[in-house]
Amino acid sequence: MTEQLIAAAQAWADQDPDAETRAELIELIQAGNIDALQARMGSRLEFGTAGLRGELGAGPNRMNRVLVAQAAAGIRDYVLEQFPQGASVVIGFDGRINSDIFARDSAEIFAAAGIETSLFDSVVPTPVLAFAGKHLGTSAAIMVTASHNPPRDNGYKVYLGGANGGSQITSPADKEISAKIHAVAAGQTFDEIPKSSNYRIIGDEIRDLYIDRTSTLTGPIANGDDVKIVYTAMHGVGWHVIEKLFAKAGLSRPATVEAQLLPDGLFPTVAFPNPEEPGAMDLSFALARSVDADLILANDPDADRLAIGIPDANAVEGWRRLTGDELGLLLGHEVAKRAVESGISGNLACSIVSSSALAKVAEKFNLGYRETLTGFKWISKVPNLIFGFEEALGYCIDPTSTPDKDGISAALMVAAIAADLAKEGRTISDRLDEMGELYGHFATGQISIRVEDLSVIANLMSKLRNDPPKNIDGVSATFTDLKIGSPDLGPTDGLRFDLADGRRVIVRPSGTEPKLKCYLQATGSTKDAAQTALASLNTAMKALLN
Repeated sequence: MTEQLIAAAQAWADQDPDAETRAELIELIQAGNIDALQARMGSRLEFGTAGLRGELGAGPNRMNRVLVAQAAAGIRDYVLEQFPQGASVVIGFDGRINSDIFARDSAEIFAAAGIETSLFDSVVPTPVLAFAGKHLGTSAAIMVTASHNPPRDNGYKVYLGGANGGSQITSPADKEISAKIHAVAAGQTFDEIPKSSNYRIIGDEIRDLYIDRTSTLTGPIANGDDVKIVYTAMHGVGWHVIEKLFAKAGLSRPATVEAQLLPDGLFPTVAFPNPEEPGAMDLSFALARSVDADLILANDPDADRLAIGIPDANAVEGWRRLTGDELGLLLGHEVAKRAVESGISGNLACSIVSSSALAKVAEKFNLGYRETLTGFKWISKVPNLIFGFEEALGYCIDPTSTPDKDGISAALMVAAIAADLAKEGRTISDRLDEMGELYGHFATGQISIRVEDLSVIANLMSKLRNDPPKNIDGVSATFTDLKIGSPDLGPTDGLRFDLADGRRVIVRPSGTEPKLKCYLQATGSTKDAAQTALASLNTAMKALLN
């Protein structure tokens, strides 16, 4: 077994065009470090509906040029099979380490196969890439990004045109692509995969089209100077598009967190470049206090997510980040109101782990409402979608042009809401209070358990699935195994508990990170009552998960 492992590692090193990852493997081989070799060579990053995502490094269980080339070649074969009359692809990349190299390698592989290939000239937000795929009508669109994952990660996200509508892949496409990737890996080395520089470079013409389209979602914002905004790109790629969009919409230039404004794949100021993580928005809060701001807008590194901060006298340092569900309700109400005023009908949608308060919005405005499995690959496929969101800071307010979550258009809409409220001497906090009175008081929260060993998650899920609790927090609970599926939802690895008092718990493994997530929802006659019920549920579930 050891000899086979070393032979496999040597074969991988022999084909690796990257001096750094090649040296990494050779050093481990020479040192006889079997555990480290096993970690890199003993398994493979599997391609799924989230594409590829993993730590940078050598071997098939890491993100590197060999693995990405195999993935690109597998997708190449799938696209040629699905679009025999003329295939096309557009490729974008963020500011993470090696994103530009992975994107260029991919472009060369697609171009060599005669696929019409467009590659962005420099870093681009994920929503702009999704827009480009839809606007250009490509067979596929590929974004090299690990979104909000830890700094040492990178990834590969795939959208499909045609019947898929330009949105992310779903099953069975993922399995079919995976099979083709495995075939390439078994049959060709990196150098044996054909490559060509016969692709075109695109850039500001597409970015400007996106900005022009997105600016129509709000129209010119009156009194844009009335709201003092702080913005952070979280060391990502959102700023230059946000800057031009806000200027076009009539908003003043935000105060910016300079240390996080431009792309930096090392992410020097944050442990995890995710606005949800503790500490990630500390620099934003500090700047907001110093300039007496009204609002913080924070994108994640590829700008497909948005977090906002608002002043709160009850918070430790005077500011707090809204939950994804609070922002989903705020945006859902606004988009629904604007749609009805424009004579537009359709559906609002959110994932099953998100707040069901959106159903109340749909009811008020006489719109349809759908719940989907977790992920925008499902939300974006809801017919006649007007607005969709998931609690993990993802919001889609222009599904016809950008069929994915979009933290840039969401930021513009939040700024427009804040400016409209400011004209009346009110704030987003006031609007949230109104939403509670209008739709009822919902409180949601999450318990997130990050692990090194994925078997911990599998064991917890198995234990809860095979012996589900009959009572949670002293209240009887009805158990639903989401793996079985339903007429409205396909199967997913999740567990749902509906408590007799209306509270709800959903437990599932994360699709993109080594985490077990537990989503909680409570309601109450008042905001305080809902929060009290949620806190009690949180305590009970932490004890149960332990």
